[in-house]
Amino acid sequence: MARSCALCGKVSMGGFNAQSVGMNRVRAHRRYQPNLQPLRLERGGTQVVALVCTRCRRTARKTA
Repeated sequence: MARSCALCGKVSMGGFNAQSVGMNRVRAHRRYQPNLQPLRLERGGTQVVALVCTRCRRTARKTA
């Protein structure tokens, strides 16, 4: 699946643009993308580069 975390599966989320809410309550739709960064993981004895969200990347660094 495109634009998803390889570890936790976090995907994009829909919402509304905060600046567009005015007196007439017209809300503009927008899509929030996860902050994905490349990370080298070891799977099956080989190095694999995977897209991981920053929360998982931080947790992986903490336990290593």
